[in-house]
Amino acid sequence: MIVWINGAVGAGKTSAACELVDLIPNSTFYDPEVTGAQLHHLLPRKKLAEVTDFQDLPIWRRMVVDTAAAMLAEMPGVLVVPMTLLRQEYRDEIFGGLASHRIPVRHVLLSPEETILRQRMADRARCDDGPEPAGRRDHEHIGPYREALDWITGDALTIDTSALTPQETAARIAEALRTGEARECGIVQSPAPRAETVAAGVLFFDDQDRVLLVDPTYKPGWEFPGGVVEAGEAPAEAGVREVAEELGLTMTAAPKLLLVDWEAPRAPAHGGLRFLFDGGRLAEAETGRMLLPGAELRGWRFVTEEEAARLLPPTRFERLRWALRAREQGTVLNLEAGVPVG
Repeated sequence: MIVWINGAVGAGKTSAACELVDLIPNSTFYDPEVTGAQLHHLLPRKKLAEVTDFQDLPIWRRMVVDTAAAMLAEMPGVLVVPMTLLRQEYRDEIFGGLASHRIPVRHVLLSPEETILRQRMADRARCDDGPEPAGRRDHEHIGPYREALDWITGDALTIDTSALTPQETAARIAEALRTGEARECGIVQSPAPRAETVAAGVLFFDDQDRVLLVDPTYKPGWEFPGGVVEAGEAPAEAGVREVAEELGLTMTAAPKLLLVDWEAPRAPAHGGLRFLFDGGRLAEAETGRMLLPGAELRGWRFVTEEEAARLLPPTRFERLRWALRAREQGTVLNLEAGVPVG
């Protein structure tokens, strides 16, 4: 299990985490900032210059998941992780990656009153001798922290630490873990594939011929409704099943095949066959009945082809682009790595 302690800079996450490992048997401390610091030695300066925060590096988010999983494999028990996460998509990606390793996460937010938080930031600034004033860096986090509170408080157990010492905060977290008040985060993800996979997606359209995309919680970028074909399952059958599970839509007829794309294996992905089907046009009443599982999908929207180019990763967009051409021409296309062949 992981206890992820979230909060603004200066909320007391690290101090509480250090105290917490003394209260929980078989617990270990892991600070993802150490992973971020190591990237300054591993990555070329040009790559580092692309971001102002190491959290914006996809490699950092992957390494946090892999490091946490490796630590728990080596030292089973509880991993206590103090780390500010203010971007929901990063939380989703990291927690989803941990879920794929079958590692449950208890999410806790330390939330002192803002006046106390600002005072702590000022105290940190007086003790800082770095090249950039810590006070200025810290205060820049207050705005994003306020904006993130809606989704964080909906997901995490919130603890007001205004009047609590680090020891008292740790005791409060330990009690919440013991009683179940700090619940397991609901984000889920299938285990990472170990070999090539077969996946089926279904395209739906509105009366303006815009295509439906969904926003998964467990990985970056938008996606088509659909998922991995299970053993012994036909691709079209898998598409129908996934649509029912993801959107609550029941398809009464098998969808029409638009294309098959062979995705080349490129580490860390294993590649495989990707089917795209035409699910037809959705009436307004049908879209009004769509239900999203909060643990898997954050949202949905109908988009034009131009809008899809900004939302989808390049490989998926190429697949969509050719699927739309196949739909227009009433044909079926065979693709290899997003390029028609034959």
